[in-house]
Amino acid sequence: MSELPEGVSLPPARAPKTRPSASVMLSRESKGGHEILLGHRVSELPSFPDFWAFPGGGVSKVDMEASEDHPGWLDVDEEYGAASFALLREMVEEVGLTPDGSGGIMSIEESIREEVCRDKGAWRKNVELGNITTEGFHCEMITDRTTPPFAPMRFQNFFFHVPTGDPGVNPTFPPGRSEFDEFRWWKPGELLSAWEGNQLRIPPPIVTLLRDIVDRIGVDGDLQSACDSLAAEPPSGDHRLEFAPGVEVVPLETETLPPSTHTNCYILGEPGGEMVIVDPAARSGRSLEYLGAKISGALSPGSRIVASVFTHMHPDHIGDLSGISEIYQAPIWASEETLEAIPGAVDSSVLKEGDSFTLNGPSGSTTWDVIETPGHCPGHICLVGDAGIVSGDNCVVVGTILVPSSNGDMDSYIAGLRRIRDLGPPMLFPGHGPASPNPRRLLDRYIEHRSARHERVLDAVSSGITSLDDIARSAYEDTPDANPLLSRDQTLSHLRSLASSGKVEERDNGYHPV
Repeated sequence: MSELPEGVSLPPARAPKTRPSASVMLSRESKGGHEILLGHRVSELPSFPDFWAFPGGGVSKVDMEASEDHPGWLDVDEEYGAASFALLREMVEEVGLTPDGSGGIMSIEESIREEVCRDKGAWRKNVELGNITTEGFHCEMITDRTTPPFAPMRFQNFFFHVPTGDPGVNPTFPPGRSEFDEFRWWKPGELLSAWEGNQLRIPPPIVTLLRDIVDRIGVDGDLQSACDSLAAEPPSGDHRLEFAPGVEVVPLETETLPPSTHTNCYILGEPGGEMVIVDPAARSGRSLEYLGAKISGALSPGSRIVASVFTHMHPDHIGDLSGISEIYQAPIWASEETLEAIPGAVDSSVLKEGDSFTLNGPSGSTTWDVIETPGHCPGHICLVGDAGIVSGDNCVVVGTILVPSSNGDMDSYIAGLRRIRDLGPPMLFPGHGPASPNPRRLLDRYIEHRSARHERVLDAVSSGITSLDDIARSAYEDTPDANPLLSRDQTLSHLRSLASSGKVEERDNGYHPV
């Protein structure tokens, strides 16, 4: 955590507790094979905006109570009882569908749906009154996935398959606001191909589930048989986390800045082809073991690790090279400044602005361009590809980024944010936390925030305030809960950039306007 000012220590963050949730994969029969239903999540959502996803949601207290009081309503394993109750309630709320009492699915009466949307407990009440039936309802739990530890909210998500049978049953939007702005039926293979072609976005758990389904259809012949096989032994535990085609994230536990608990290592390239490992930050035995398992899982016949790339010099991004060499051997690529900070980087090459590398794989080749964004620290680089930008420590979806007064440069940092934004990437793959599917919105927020703070620091100096501590108090007056030592250091970063640009000068033990 070398970006912290000297003498500052922060308590370590903890990954949030895991809560149960349920998602439904509705299927229907169609010409040429079964189709499954996904919805396009609206752009304004904080989680997975503009992604195609299954309907579903968290298991609420009322779902748990209903499953405890009425275990006979559904013929499911006790382990999935509350999740299956949540599943049926979410089907009513999000897509307007409910069991028809004969093993099929039908549309729910609109007045009942409105009541359930207003009050989750109304679903149970309407079942007890006989307005909603669970008779003949069939679902299969085909996999469960747990949200990665870097997420601000974590869920153990149970995925259920619910066959509708009738191709005439279609979802409808709920009254008021909806998480979705479009519904579409897809053949699983066509959906996976569209994702692999960067034509749409799908959350990582659904990507790996789709792979499992498509593989099983190849063996079993159809979707229902494939789901039966998955339900017999539901895949669980750790899975690949693919933010985009050819971009797998490996969250490594590191000593990093709260609220982060992990650093994102990236495996670029596809199995069976050339790969680059970005920011393998593993240092502890547990983290090295996890990295080794993920590398082993990504490799297949024909795979070759071309290099390890480091985005910058901070120790929460650079792992134990000796330990990593026992997992794989590859040259190190990084900027000159970063290589100077890496002890023992013998087999190495300098990456600089304008460089690029191409990774060849079974389905084609992908090229990544190097750009320099030195504001966070000297020698910081990003990798720009068709899928998005591996952006290191320029911005994060959860938390904030420090620009250390020791060697950061606030003007360069803001300029780097603008440059990344103006490249128009479809996604950002940051050094910590979830990917950003809406880079422009995130970067605009960062640029606006940092630029406004820059002006507040200049305004404080222009008003006659001269001491660093007083300037910091004035500039951060709108953020009373900010750590005073961090706000002081960030103020110093702003002042040094203002001095470099000729707007402020340091003299007489203080700062003065020019």
